[in-house]
Amino acid sequence: MKEITTKKLADTIIEGIRNRKGQRIVTIDLRKIKEAPTEMMIIAEGTSNTQVAAIADEVDDFVRTRTHVHPLSVSGQENAEWIAMDYGTIFVHIMQREPRAYYDIEHLWEDGKISELPEII
Repeated sequence: MKEITTKKLADTIIEGIRNRKGQRIVTIDLRKIKEAPTEMMIIAEGTSNTQVAAIADEVDDFVRTRTHVHPLSVSGQENAEWIAMDYGTIFVHIMQREPRAYYDIEHLWEDGKISELPEII
């Protein structure tokens, strides 16, 4: 099977997030940080545990259907305040507003190239 590029995988993940109305989508390119655990992080927000779970399910289904790529692991589904998905080259964080503000992942990885995606209405 053909390898999928990180960019193609990221675009597919973002499309899945947008399918379930995920908000405040941010990408962090970590490729220039030697100690980074992955090439890229994608962070998005949902308004409730139901929406966070729905976004994560959609990302999993959408990426699997479009690219045949499965996450290596998924955690946080029990309470769905923060669901983390590991795609190897990309970590996806789908969070409710309060945990996102508290953990402030964007600040932790501010040495990376941070891009805020425009909201789609």
